[in-house]
Amino acid sequence: MPARRSGLSPLAWALAGLLLGLACTTVIAYREWLDLRHEAAEARRSLADTGIAQLQVPLERAASILRAMQTLFLANDKMDQAGFSQYYSRLYDASGAYTSMAFARRTQVDRPQTGNAAYRYELVSPYQSNTSLLGFDMVTQPANLAALVRARDTDTVTVSAPFALRQSTAAGQSPLGVTLRLPVYSNGATPGSASDRRAREIGALAIGIRLQPLIESALEPPVLEGFRVRIRDTDAQAQPFYDSGTVAAAGLPALQRQLDFGGRRWLLEMAPRPQPMDLSRLYTIIIAGSIISLLLSALLWSLATTQRKALALGAQMSARYRESELRFRALNELLPALVLLADARDWKIVYANQAARLRLGDPTGLQLSALFLDQQLQARSRDAADIRSGWNRLEAELRGADGASFWANASIAEVDVDGAPHLLMVATDNSEQRELTDRLSYQAAHDALTGLYNRREFERRVQELLKDRSRWATNGFWALLYIDLDQFKLINDVSGHMAGDQLLEQLALTMRQQLRSGDVLARLGGDEFGLLTFHGSADGALELAERLRGGIESLMFSWQGRSYKVSCSIGMVAIDQQVPTLKDLLAWADTACYMAKENGRNRVHVYRQDDETARRQGEMEWVNRLRWAMEQDRLLLDYQEIVSLTGEDTATNIELLLRLRDEDGSIVLPGAFLPAAERYGLMPAIDRWVIQSALSNFTRLHPTAQTLGTCAINLSGASIEDEGLADFILACIEEHRVPPQMLCFEITETVAVRNLLKVVSIVERLRSAGCNIALDDFGAGMSSFGYLKNLPLDLIKIDRSFIVDLDTDPISHTIISAIAKIGHQRGLKVVAEGVSTDHLCEAARSLGVDYAQGFGLHRPERVQFQR
Repeated sequence: MPARRSGLSPLAWALAGLLLGLACTTVIAYREWLDLRHEAAEARRSLADTGIAQLQVPLERAASILRAMQTLFLANDKMDQAGFSQYYSRLYDASGAYTSMAFARRTQVDRPQTGNAAYRYELVSPYQSNTSLLGFDMVTQPANLAALVRARDTDTVTVSAPFALRQSTAAGQSPLGVTLRLPVYSNGATPGSASDRRAREIGALAIGIRLQPLIESALEPPVLEGFRVRIRDTDAQAQPFYDSGTVAAAGLPALQRQLDFGGRRWLLEMAPRPQPMDLSRLYTIIIAGSIISLLLSALLWSLATTQRKALALGAQMSARYRESELRFRALNELLPALVLLADARDWKIVYANQAARLRLGDPTGLQLSALFLDQQLQARSRDAADIRSGWNRLEAELRGADGASFWANASIAEVDVDGAPHLLMVATDNSEQRELTDRLSYQAAHDALTGLYNRREFERRVQELLKDRSRWATNGFWALLYIDLDQFKLINDVSGHMAGDQLLEQLALTMRQQLRSGDVLARLGGDEFGLLTFHGSADGALELAERLRGGIESLMFSWQGRSYKVSCSIGMVAIDQQVPTLKDLLAWADTACYMAKENGRNRVHVYRQDDETARRQGEMEWVNRLRWAMEQDRLLLDYQEIVSLTGEDTATNIELLLRLRDEDGSIVLPGAFLPAAERYGLMPAIDRWVIQSALSNFTRLHPTAQTLGTCAINLSGASIEDEGLADFILACIEEHRVPPQMLCFEITETVAVRNLLKVVSIVERLRSAGCNIALDDFGAGMSSFGYLKNLPLDLIKIDRSFIVDLDTDPISHTIISAIAKIGHQRGLKVVAEGVSTDHLCEAARSLGVDYAQGFGLHRPERVQFQR
């Protein structure tokens, strides 16, 4: 009789394992539920903090706009409507919440209850939609007045309490809004104390903001979708001025946040809205735990069963092993790579997975070599020895199902299947990668704007030519052309970089039309081009250069109503049997181009060995002479009187002119030495010498120093770029106690156009100290009148090229009349330069010009302290 077994039965073990697994699953699922609730609460708090930060951004942006407009009033408190609208359009944020920018001027009235002051709106923008504000006294709005008083005494941006704005409101929107206020003070430095602010207050700036669009644009969809938002102003018991009106979730506490800005406090109540909770992880835990529990139960049942269970399991494993090949094939069907299996005895394909059938059609029965388009690869794929050596990462062009070819990375190896030799080929389609590689190669060698070769590719091709002497035919002529556009930067500065880019594209097309097959044209830099060309003789290359120059000169470029004539200077250098280096070639071509510019621009210059020597010797000779002259105090100052044409100014106004006494005692005019000084960086030192000498001897410049009105001093472009120029001038004024209103600093138009931001920064500092600023050579650089709006000036000096033919050229007559009228509208004085006859003087006076200067009125004389 068999022994009686003790212990639990297999069923009991299985039930115990199942219950244990389900208990563990329950505990883990409950902890996961708590974690999900905690994460949701943290997400709501983070979203509420984000909403506060987003709501503050448009308010701070509006405050920045007010501060920028206040700074403009400090520089010019005579703002008109046109200027106000223009500056606001540059600062304007496109948000639909901003209704207007307005300026209210403070006036005295007999109204003690409001402090005997009225603030009536005088300037508004946008103008058309805010004309109802003009003349409106904001004192009648207590919320606005309270904000203004706080802003005036603290010089900080303040926010009013919510009130109904006067502007029209879109349908469905609340009319409630607020205004941001900032005081405006009279011209000068920003006042530092409350008493100074009240004394210098001339009015107030305001930005009106609709609350509903402000809040709904600032609180992006995640905030408004996650909460019902209600906002109160300052008092928590007050009615909310904004309520999103959505349904809040029951049982979740509302989040409280506050926003302090501009002297007001907004209290935000954010009640969470019903949001579905992502329970996927919880469901996964429950399902996985249940499955594991069942598996554990099954495992315990399996361990507790008899040998019959073990034998059944062994039989099942044996069946699975026999089915391994079928599963392998099923797995291959899912692979994205092309998998093909061919019989190694006849090379015919016996299996292709789904990806291979879609890309190649049904290749079963075809020769494996037939897939390759390259004849050499077809031959190699039939070589058994070659296959055994291993093909790995072979890039080949394969024949597709639709007849079109494609590129693939293929690997072929010999394998055994069911004891028979087979060839396994795995390939991945790399057509897109190859196309991307080709595109990147093209971009690496070409300029993105013009499509020409770039500098790197151009230099590579020239370098190849220099290394390969076999390409140097005895009856041929290789030449390198360096092409530089004349005055291109002016077009960029006047009409913008989009205009410059468009011009470069047109020029590239124009130059391509002159080239032959084999010529290599490249864009080397901003407005510089290079050309490598082969001709039978030097005359042929020179003829091509002239065609290029003429083609560029004949191009009339138009942009937004303006037309420009374009020209170029071309330097040509021959590549001869001396085998120069690439660096030498480019340097010689640059020198030839420089000589073309020195000789008057818009021409072709062929490099000669003495060009570089002459150029550098001439420049260095002047540089050395200038330095020696400065050390020996041989720089001189002349003055030329500027005559009033209206008779209103009885004082004597002069302009200082620079001269140099050469070693032999002769006087050298600045046109001979200033170009070298500009090129080699001596202009800042020369300008500082002129300023120091003039201010230290200010009472000894003119014989009648007592009646001296203003003294004009020219500033070069290099000095404008000097960060310490303004500090140096102001220090000299303070040291020598020169009245700043008696100084006038002249900046040429081309310098102003090229360095507008730098010029404005320096000019504002000098004008705030009391100095006058003149824009010299106005009209010489194709500038638009728009610069007169942006530059804080006192005078404009018309370029002499318009004055010379004033009595014979009606166009010059019209231009000068227009300049005078626009200058007077801007409150500027207008000076005519180069007046050589009494007749020109009378003509300028008849057109409204205020002052005249020229040899016909006064020839320059040496300053008193240097006589």
